[in-house]
Amino acid sequence: MYKSRIQRWIGPLSICLAVASCKVPAIMPSNENRSVPGSYNDSQDTVNMSATQWRTFFKDQNLVSLIDTALKNNQEMKITLQEIEIAKNDIRSRHAALLPTVSLRAGAELEKVGRYTSQGAGDASTEIKPGKEVPENLPNYMIGAYANWEADIWKKLHNAKKAAVTRYLATVEGRNFALTNLIAEVANSYYELLALDNQLGIVKQNIELQKSALEIVKVQKEAARATELAVQKFEAEVLKSQSMEFDILQSIKETENKINFLLGRYPQEIPRDKSDFLGLLPQAVSSGIPSQLLANRPDIKQAELDLAAAKLDVKVARAEFYPSLGISAGVGLEAFKPSYLVKYPVESLLYSLAGDLVAPLINRNAIKAEFNSANARQLQAIYNYERTILNAYLEVSTQLSNISNLEHSYDLKSKQVDALTRSIDISNDLFKSARADYFEVLMTQRDALEAKLELVETKKEQLNAVVNIYRDLGGGWK
Repeated sequence: MYKSRIQRWIGPLSICLAVASCKVPAIMPSNENRSVPGSYNDSQDTVNMSATQWRTFFKDQNLVSLIDTALKNNQEMKITLQEIEIAKNDIRSRHAALLPTVSLRAGAELEKVGRYTSQGAGDASTEIKPGKEVPENLPNYMIGAYANWEADIWKKLHNAKKAAVTRYLATVEGRNFALTNLIAEVANSYYELLALDNQLGIVKQNIELQKSALEIVKVQKEAARATELAVQKFEAEVLKSQSMEFDILQSIKETENKINFLLGRYPQEIPRDKSDFLGLLPQAVSSGIPSQLLANRPDIKQAELDLAAAKLDVKVARAEFYPSLGISAGVGLEAFKPSYLVKYPVESLLYSLAGDLVAPLINRNAIKAEFNSANARQLQAIYNYERTILNAYLEVSTQLSNISNLEHSYDLKSKQVDALTRSIDISNDLFKSARADYFEVLMTQRDALEAKLELVETKKEQLNAVVNIYRDLGGGWK
């Protein structure tokens, strides 16, 4: 049943693979042939950028060093590694169930039976050796080896082992998925930190500009060319910018601590190059063909393996309805004197061999319940697989569209910042010559500050979008 569901789900994908030009229209930018850093490049679309190793993908050596530390020290990754160890030990446990269990036994006992019992009456009339009756208190010494083995005639144990192996592989893919997310989170936080540094510099420059304007207004007030209202307004703007400076400083500290947490270490300064943030160019994006998304996304691989393991669980649960064949055997030495175990090994020899065929009779309802639960878990795995594929395609679609739109937005905001920067000088000159009032100067400075901060924010979003598409295409774990 699950095969038909998957075939219905993957059907459109197979069509895309058959037609080289098949792409989702919603994720295509208007200019397909332009090779712009950070844009969707159709000419490179046959190569998935996730094939690039993360040390090569990220050019900033400070960032590479931070990611390397995070991969070694992050507690979440260490927890994930222990989950892999648990799954590995489960394989050993399932494999052991296929082999016979062998145990050694050595024992000594003292037995007294009632005189008026069949055994007691028999012992009383029996000589333990010529001229000596069986003693009332009879010791017994024994040493031997015993083995039990279940013949896996319905492949129940083999399928249980295969399910354990498949789940182990799924945990490995889960670890790879955690790697991609960790790398992306460190990179995004690092770019956020650089953006905050840049915004802090902009605010400090703006404070100096506002203080200079405040001094001019004070001089003009003394010359009766401005009012106390203008002075208070300019002073309020200075105080507002100074308050914003401390807000950014707090955000910087929080972001540094977030990175330190990801790196598994206590608070310390994050090494970084604070210069020329706006000059950073996002890497060119190539999403590859649809099948590469299925091949590279660890979460899709994990969901696929979980589905395969769930199918095996159903087979194991079905085999519980069938009879099981068990074989047991034992061999050893037993005598009432320890020395006889050595003197008369043939006479002391004992052995046994037995086989039993057991079929469930009374508890079939419990087995049915487990079988139904296994079927339900298989359906869950199918739905999870479908959801994971859908989520992967939507994430890639969203990020490719985001990259294209951010590119156009950044170009427009750059022009806006240039225009507002020039307008600051113009408004100051007009204010000095009494051809503009203080309100126009204040609004111009405020608009310029907001535009500059938004430009930095857009640059950060551009860099984050490329990191996210690299993650969403399955990059980072290799």
